[in-house]
Amino acid sequence: MCDVRPFKGWRPRKELAGRVASPPYDVLSSQEARVMAEGNPYSYLHVAKAEIDLPPDVDVHGETVYKKAIENQESFQQQGILVQDQAPCFYVYELTMNGHVQTGFVVGASVDEYESGVIKKHELTRKDKEDDRTMHVDMLNANTEPVFLSYRPTEENDALLARLTSEYDVEYDFVADDAVRHRLWVINRPADVEAVAASFAAMDCQYIADGHHRSAAAWRVRTLRKQSNPAFSGCEECNHFMAVTFPSDQLKILGYHRVVKDLNGLSEIQFMERVSQKFTVIPAQNAEPSGLNHFTMYLDGRWHELVARPGTFDANDPIESLDVSILQKNLLDPLLGIKDPRTDKRIDFVGGIRGTRELERRCALDMKVAFALYPTSMEQLMAIADASAIMPPKSTWFEPKLRSGLFVRSLADR
Repeated sequence: MCDVRPFKGWRPRKELAGRVASPPYDVLSSQEARVMAEGNPYSYLHVAKAEIDLPPDVDVHGETVYKKAIENQESFQQQGILVQDQAPCFYVYELTMNGHVQTGFVVGASVDEYESGVIKKHELTRKDKEDDRTMHVDMLNANTEPVFLSYRPTEENDALLARLTSEYDVEYDFVADDAVRHRLWVINRPADVEAVAASFAAMDCQYIADGHHRSAAAWRVRTLRKQSNPAFSGCEECNHFMAVTFPSDQLKILGYHRVVKDLNGLSEIQFMERVSQKFTVIPAQNAEPSGLNHFTMYLDGRWHELVARPGTFDANDPIESLDVSILQKNLLDPLLGIKDPRTDKRIDFVGGIRGTRELERRCALDMKVAFALYPTSMEQLMAIADASAIMPPKSTWFEPKLRSGLFVRSLADR
């Protein structure tokens, strides 16, 4: 079973929702956040990336930034920009991008289930990013941004979502600056709150789609508080963390592309000869890859299609058959010397939402060669998580992104 809890969310006043809502903290640089929030005192970036209200040379992981986030969060509450619901609620959150619609529940997800594997992982985390989110949650005493979860759809759950969105009035309905429409329903009738909890209790598991560092931070905060409190009961708010969870068949994954600074000492002719040993290389008809095991490569102003040759990967292995693994093991590592893409400074990553023109731009600006990848599927992701295995870094790019600031979950409320 999956244990989800309602909570008394802190939310923007209805008329301010579109101005408060901001992209998640980890998709913007500090400078990009400064520009985006300029002239908008309501933007939740003032909490999620509070360094934008401090001098540009501030240490973004320093205590000063977390204290500024606390100050800004309290100011939002005192000014009535954020107002708290009076009773524990679930919420339904819908995003629409270019005709694609995904609708899910906003819940308090179980730290115990994260620890035990009922909430399944597929990525490794970095300690520095865990440290940052742990400090942010612990010092603000709140989950300020949700983890993005998914579950295998059921007819019962689909019917429940449809019923609730038809019976309740829409609380928020706005189109953000990236043309994504956001709608929110507040589910507060006791019988419906119980129905949502019961629908998840019938599920075997959930999957982390995005937010491994926020999930790990929730576990670490709970561990710290448990260790420091002899009277810890297991009923505290820190035993759950805020998440938005969607049926897996509604999610959209884009390719996560690679750009590399040089050819590792090879000439272009030598490089192409070695690439052709592992891939069939032909002129590309389209800059976007046409399917699994097909890649496109941008080099010297031209696009090439690379098709992995039979025998260069194990099609029956859920990790080895991923396109990110095929590219890494047959090209990035042996040809370009990229042993660890998580740490190598010669490689960078471009989310698919930016398009292949961004790869061309980067090659004109500061990179030598670019690779566009076909998207990983949710079925691939779930198969790897079910096997308790780990996907290679930068395997998935989910769109549309959840907005921050539409709901905040306090860890102080009982």
